[in-house]
Amino acid sequence: MGYLQWAVVALLSYSMVAPLVGYATTGDPKIPSFVAALIPNGMLIVATVAVVLYVGRPVTPYLVHPKAPYLYVAGVFLAVGILAYYHALSLGPVSAVVPIFGTFLVVSSAIGVVFLNESITARKVAGIACAVLGIYLVSVE
Repeated sequence: MGYLQWAVVALLSYSMVAPLVGYATTGDPKIPSFVAALIPNGMLIVATVAVVLYVGRPVTPYLVHPKAPYLYVAGVFLAVGILAYYHALSLGPVSAVVPIFGTFLVVSSAIGVVFLNESITARKVAGIACAVLGIYLVSVE
């Protein structure tokens, strides 16, 4: 499978996370948001370890790889982002939280263009503008 097929699998799978977390962390009885973050993300760790073992990829050489510090910083951002996301889902409606959280797609795209020298085209700018507009339209009460 190419990157587009993997992206669609990611989209379809990740689309189920917010509704399930929102349901589990609201109403009565509910699971505290940080506990709710631990369970699926703990499963992510187990699954990732299984995949790494299955493909036979060593990990230790990459712990001191020259680019490893970028992954450590990414891990901090991921932890803060996911914990905040799950907590927001426990406090507000999925239909408002997800579009705001989804703005990371626009921000990440802009960072890719500015800092990774990825190409920017009028079509990409239009797509990002549409995404921003869509996020605004669905998140404002």
